[in-house]
Amino acid sequence: MYRVSDVMTKQVVYLPAETPLDEAARVMKESDIGDVVVTDGATLAGMLTDRDIVVRAVAERADPTSTTIGSIVTREVVMIEQHCTAGEAAALMRERNIRRVLVCDNERKLVGIVSLGDLAMQLDPNSALSDISEAAPNL
Repeated sequence: MYRVSDVMTKQVVYLPAETPLDEAARVMKESDIGDVVVTDGATLAGMLTDRDIVVRAVAERADPTSTTIGSIVTREVVMIEQHCTAGEAAALMRERNIRRVLVCDNERKLVGIVSLGDLAMQLDPNSALSDISEAAPNL
C-alpha cells in the first residue's frame, strides 16, 4: 500500500500573485511542471495550473504580460495529509473532480503536490494514463 508521500512531487514551486502570466508559463516550462503554488505575501493564495492559464486567460484573450496569476488563480485549494494512502488521494480527486492535491504534514505545512499522473505512474509505470478509478481500490 502506497502512501501519498511515496508518490508525491516534493519540489513545490511558489510564485507571488503579482507574477505576470507569461513569466509563470516560462517557469512552468523550464521546471517541466503543470502547476505552481501562488502566494500573497506569506499567505497561500491558491494553485495555478497550465489549464487555468489556457481556460481563464488565453481563451479570454488576456494580455499575458499584464495579466497577473493572482487574477486567474484557483483559490479553493484541496489538501491531503502525506501519510494518507494513494487510494485515499485518488478517491479525493475523483470526489472533487480535480487532478492535483496539495500535500501537507500533520501541522498543515505544505510538503508536496500529488497529481493524477503521479498516482497513475505508481500503479502502472508503463502508462501514465492508466485508469485511476478502477485501480484505486487496489492501492
